[in-house]
Amino acid sequence: MRRSPARRPFAAMLLAASVLAPMAMAPAPAVHAATLDQHDQRGQDGRHDRHGRDRCPPGGLDPALTAELDRTIEDVREQAGIPGAVVGLWMPGKGCYVHASGVGNTVTGEPMSADTRIRIGSETKTFTVTALLQLVDDKRVKLDDPISAYVPGVRNGDRITLRRLAGMRSGLFPYTADADFVHDLLSDPYRSFTPRGLLAYGMKHKNTFKPGAQFQYSNSNLVLLGLVIEKVTGQSLDRVIHERVLRPAHLHNTLFPTGAEFPEPHAHGYTDQTLSGETEDSTDWNPSWAWAAGAMISDLHDLRRWARIVATGELLSPETQAQRLKTLPTGFPGLSYGLGIFDANGWIGHNGSLPGYETVTVYLPAQKATMVLMINTDSLSGGQEPSTLLARAVTRIATPDHVYDGSASQGRNTP
Repeated sequence: MRRSPARRPFAAMLLAASVLAPMAMAPAPAVHAATLDQHDQRGQDGRHDRHGRDRCPPGGLDPALTAELDRTIEDVREQAGIPGAVVGLWMPGKGCYVHASGVGNTVTGEPMSADTRIRIGSETKTFTVTALLQLVDDKRVKLDDPISAYVPGVRNGDRITLRRLAGMRSGLFPYTADADFVHDLLSDPYRSFTPRGLLAYGMKHKNTFKPGAQFQYSNSNLVLLGLVIEKVTGQSLDRVIHERVLRPAHLHNTLFPTGAEFPEPHAHGYTDQTLSGETEDSTDWNPSWAWAAGAMISDLHDLRRWARIVATGELLSPETQAQRLKTLPTGFPGLSYGLGIFDANGWIGHNGSLPGYETVTVYLPAQKATMVLMINTDSLSGGQEPSTLLARAVTRIATPDHVYDGSASQGRNTP
């Protein structure tokens, strides 16, 4: 929830004054799953075509509602300077809606596609914490274990538990707010970072509060949890997530990259998080700096499945899922945070933001509805994340009793 636009973990003092004018966008038609996907239909709500992709049956939502969503999305996209957007909305009993508009490449004018892959930033946290909670179910770790039992050298590590790390209540300084990290990353965004190297940036600073005292979004927490998973399993984090999370969830188009790899098809991403403040194509920047906190890649179809899986606890025991969903206040109205997951006015899930890309993947238990948004810019609009502006506008129309309003990150580009 970007209520304080001056607080930008990447921008810190370097980019605080930079402003991006809306990008020029080649016109591209909006497309809908109801018209794109009429071949090989097998119904809605969990059914799939022969390629394993979720389909939206012909007709979609009510025509008047569809038209209003179309207009609203295009208005927000134009006003916020979003080159391309994909919006998916699945509402059992009412229908579904998939809208892809704008461009995935501002140079070639290639249209944004509903089948594109995108970097999902902080939605990675839901996968990392799911892997951790599976180890809880296996009785290989306990949520109230101190991090000092797994990773030495963490300040107050004997009082910072795995639960506090997953719930963003450790008090550890966010490494993305360190000025040296900002400079090192933006000076060479193609470089590779190591998890312990990332932690070193944050460990230079005193803790910001006593463990458990309050909420503060910090990627340092998730990097530590990634190291815990690796130590306990004896495997790399990317392999653990692939074998224990992605494979049983049948997420075939989702991956945890080990470098800058980005399988096709993918949208190009555009950011003003640069040393000069000018907008650049960040498509091939190396996401290793985000690792367990934000390095993953996915697409609309997989995210739609994942929204329900993570919110309902399909891969966890009921007892462990209940622990995950014990959300606590963040200090922002309408937003509470559990273990690697938030509740935004009833919508359960997470958002993601890193240079060039933003996403929102959430599930509304009250209506068994799912919403997935993917856009290819992270540049602020009026001091707010463009994905939040878009999600808010869509839910005001589709679920007026449950308007999505914000993200868990309190500043700029915390993935």
